[in-house]
Parts: sequence; C-alpha cells; structure tokens
Amino acid sequence: MNSTLEQKVFLALLLVVSIAFGWILFPYYGAVFWAVILAIIFAPLQSRLSPYLGNRRNLTALVTLLVCLIVAVLPVILITGLLVQEGSSLYKQIESGELDIGSFVGDAKELLPASFQLQLQRFGLGDVDQIRERLASGALEGSQFLATKAFSFGQGTFQFLVSFFVMLYLLFFLIRDGRELVALIRRALPLSDNQKRRLFSKFTRVVRATVKGNIVVAATQGVLGGVIFAILGIPAALLWGVLMAFLSLLPAIGAGLIWTPVAIYFLMNGMIIQSVILTLYGILVIGLVDNILRPVLVGKDTKMPDYLVLISTLGGLALFGLNGFVIGPLIAALFMSTWGLFTTAEGKSSV
Repeated sequence: MNSTLEQKVFLALLLVVSIAFGWILFPYYGAVFWAVILAIIFAPLQSRLSPYLGNRRNLTALVTLLVCLIVAVLPVILITGLLVQEGSSLYKQIESGELDIGSFVGDAKELLPASFQLQLQRFGLGDVDQIRERLASGALEGSQFLATKAFSFGQGTFQFLVSFFVMLYLLFFLIRDGRELVALIRRALPLSDNQKRRLFSKFTRVVRATVKGNIVVAATQGVLGGVIFAILGIPAALLWGVLMAFLSLLPAIGAGLIWTPVAIYFLMNGMIIQSVILTLYGILVIGLVDNILRPVLVGKDTKMPDYLVLISTLGGLALFGLNGFVIGPLIAALFMSTWGLFTTAEGKSSV
C-alpha cells in the first residue's frame, strides 16, 4: 500500500514538475519547436559528415549548424525583411492614391458582357463603388498590417534576437547529443521495445516528410509564382509570391487563387500574350509542382488527405500563428501515424 501511494505521489510530482517546466519554456516555444524540427531534418547530414570530420562531435555539430543556417534560416530572414519592406511600400502607394485598386475593378466590370453584369446585379455585386471601397479598404488594411510589422519588428528586435540565439544554441546541442536524448526518451516511455522502435521511426519519418512536403512545395510554388509575376511586370511580385506559397496548401485551387484573376485581368484589357503566358505557366509549371514534388518528398505512407491538410493548417495558424503552418499538419500527421500503429498492434494482438 505504501509503495502504491509513493508511486502515485511521485507520478503527481513528475506531472507537476513537467507542466511547470513547459510553462517556463512556453515564451520560447517557437524557438524550441524549430530547434527540434531542424535537428530532426538535418540529423542525416550530421551522420554523413561525422566520418569525414574524424567523428569529432563538436566540429560535426558546428558544421551541420552552419549548413542549416545557410540553407534554411538565413533565406527565411532575408525574405521576411524584403516582404515587410514591400508591404510598407505597397501601403504608401495605396494611401497616396498612386495605386488605385478600385479603378481596376471598375475597368474589369465594364469589360464584362451585359449578361454577366446582370448576374452580378442579382447577386448584389453590381455596385462598383461599394466593391471598390471594400477591396481598397482590404488592400489598405493588409498592406498597413505589413507596414506596422516593420515598426513592431524594430521594437521587438531584442526579443527576436534572444529567441534566435536560443534556437541556435539549443539546435547545436540537439544535433550533437540527439542520439543520447532519444535514447533517454525511449527508456522513459512505458512501451514495449518494438512499439518504441516503430513509434520513433514513424515520428522522424513523419516530421521530415511533413515539413519537406509542406515547406518545400509551398516555397517552390511561391518562388515560381513570384518570378513570373516579376517578369510580367506585376507590382509587389514578392508579396504575391508569398501569398501563393501560403495558399498552396489549399487542395486543387491553391496558388491559382492569385494568378487566375491576374490572367483574367490581362485578357479583359487586351493583353492577350501576357494572359496566355501566365495561364500556361500557372497550369503547366506552378500547378504541377504539387503533383510532382509532394509524392516524392512525402511518400505514400505519410501522405495525408487534402482536406486534413487544409483543416489542420488553418487550425494551426489560428492557434500558433505562423508556426502553425508546420505545427498543424505535423500534429495531424502524427495523429494518423500513431493511430495507425495502434490499430496495427490491435489487429496483431487479436490474431
């Protein structure tokens, strides 16, 4: 009886201490999360570099960290800075009237057939002035948001630098001591050896596949979209490219929500060549990226249904901000994988 009571007290203490530790780390949960994710993604590189560097753990971890910085971290920081600058510039153009979005809507409506304009009237979309005001207001608010982010970023520079340092510091030790930490966690889990092995194997595979499948595909579509927008002389090409990257998670339509209206606008304004180029490029290049890259990066065993990707991404963004872009689909993939292991184990035990 005493041993049972002691065990319960110890488990309660363990739970309280774990919650308190998580509460302490919560202000830097983003830094910790990305350190863990990057450590898992770049662990194979660390394993390959180790023999060439004489199996020196500190040197191998440092070289892997530098590669991670060059490949994954610095490009994101650079693009974010350029995006904020472009958003600020767009806000100034809209506020000064240099860029009149409302006039584009009015010109486009005038080019539509009379029957189509009549249908717009029936659906309450015939008031051009009202549509102008809504679109101009929305564009102004969006660009103003990016402009204020530039100011708030300057105010929160110290917090950003602290989080960035925490991520790099933790990432170094996770790369160097990752195997030992995994071994400690495996010993602590109250599961059989076979379940532990399958669970950790599935976890690392899901993390790498989900992150690569989401980020690489989104980044590729965003870059391709931004490049064609810049070539065709469309303003704020970087901003539209980033939007296409985010929308690439939407099943079937994705980045087409951005380039399709632009192609239609070109067509209605007599810019036939630009419209044809953008349409063919959007269908044959941007549209096929998801079908070609995602199966290669994700694989059949970890691929999630499109509707689950969409719901988990939106939920992740609502709960965790931009980090939810990865956290949401990752949790969904782990949910499916864990239940898959459970149902498999149950099926074997029943047999």
